[in-house]
Amino acid sequence: MNKIKIIKSLVLIACSISFILPLSAKEFPGESWSVKNPGELGVEASKVEKLFDLSFQDDATQSVVLIKDGYLIAEKYADGYDRESIATSWSMAKSFYASLIGISIEKGEIGSLDDKVSEYLDYFNEDRENITIREVLDMASGLENPDHEHEIMFFLDDHLAYAKEIKRDKEANTVFEYNNVNSLIIGDILLKATGKKSDVLLKERVLDPIGTKNYTLWRDAAENVLSYCCIDMSARDYSRFGLLFSRNGDWNGQQIVPYDFVQETYNPRWTTPSYHADMNSRDYGLHWWFSKNDEEGKIMNASGKFGQYIFIDQANDLIFTRVTKYTSTGGSKQDWGPIRDYDVSDVGRFLWFFRLLEKIGWYNIERDIKSPVTLEDGESKEFYENYDEIIDAIADLSR
Repeated sequence: MNKIKIIKSLVLIACSISFILPLSAKEFPGESWSVKNPGELGVEASKVEKLFDLSFQDDATQSVVLIKDGYLIAEKYADGYDRESIATSWSMAKSFYASLIGISIEKGEIGSLDDKVSEYLDYFNEDRENITIREVLDMASGLENPDHEHEIMFFLDDHLAYAKEIKRDKEANTVFEYNNVNSLIIGDILLKATGKKSDVLLKERVLDPIGTKNYTLWRDAAENVLSYCCIDMSARDYSRFGLLFSRNGDWNGQQIVPYDFVQETYNPRWTTPSYHADMNSRDYGLHWWFSKNDEEGKIMNASGKFGQYIFIDQANDLIFTRVTKYTSTGGSKQDWGPIRDYDVSDVGRFLWFFRLLEKIGWYNIERDIKSPVTLEDGESKEFYENYDEIIDAIADLSR
């Protein structure tokens, strides 16, 4: 009789486990992503096809990757590219480096998001001394923000020396202004708080723990980390970072980014006008954008110049990554070579001249310079025109 009871108990336990595991166990990629068909996870193949077709209407698209419940359910690459092809992040890097602030707060290296930047950077004095880390991450620091958004900084040897001189011209926390200096300053705060450069921290605290293997973290010629722009990796690896935030900073049982920090990220504080006529306004907070933030749901994204995106639909554990065509110049430290001494005060004119010299063969990008560079074949047009339709297509995947 006791044996029968024991057997019945074991059967009940086995049945309980069989029901619990599918609900609680979550898939994470190891060396590579586990693959499933969209239909296996309740996603209609026709909806995936629509999203990919919209994305590839733009010839600039290099790669798109779709992750659902931790599984790779679809990917597509332009001719001449594959799953190993590297792209550059541009401003998607801002979201990566911002995560280190949350980690440093958890470790006690930084007090809180509401600490004054001047507690860490002595040059943040006079009119800047009361600006907080939160205001910097929210792009509401009040720092001067010219029309070029400090893009001329990118073509200098010492980006930080330039950033240190940017003063405040409005009250902090009164207006949203997308400003690259804010994001470069984040790297210097982390250096002062931890004693390590932010690219070293990103490698040790985020990229290596989530299994990213092949990546480049760029510095300028003066060895300052380009925390406002430049990370090179594949679309599959960018998607790992998306999954990390979809899972509230947890990676296979290890809390990489603090849960509370991720939750704050999911509550944007600013609604911003679109930079492109075909796109609706977007929300912003803690160095992340929100393409959709309404009663139907949220789609958060890291985004970068020329059309780099990691979209996250957390409620449905879905990540869609899209990057544009990229030709790597190699290296990880900027060197502008023969064009170093040209005037960059007018960024548009400089880029026009830069591309003209390349076209006529005066220099070769891969041979003569070291820097992330997006050529004309990687500049988005139709993707921006289709942007709102693409967001609807991402949301529709889970309906």
